[in-house]
Amino acid sequence: MPSSNIPASFSSRPLPESPERADGPAGARHAALFRNGRNQAVRIPREFEMEGSEVLIRREGERLILSPVRRHPLKDLLASWAPMPDALPEIADLPLQERDSL
Repeated sequence: MPSSNIPASFSSRPLPESPERADGPAGARHAALFRNGRNQAVRIPREFEMEGSEVLIRREGERLILSPVRRHPLKDLLASWAPMPDALPEIADLPLQERDSL
């Protein structure tokens, strides 16, 4: 068996099953930070993928919270309204009012 330069204390440690932080909440994952121009960005793991192309971001203490932007298209609004009656009600014409000239 070839000799190794790895200390014995390292070779006996089991590898973690997932890249979770020991002090993080269950389901937490490490994610890479990088620069995109002058902005800092984060590479979001696939299991945390979000719908859409925008998020709202807010700070809570030391945490950054990402929330999906909910778009409500006009067609969804129109679909939520009750249908219009086939015939619109008649509107009575009011008599003209006399007004002084300017």
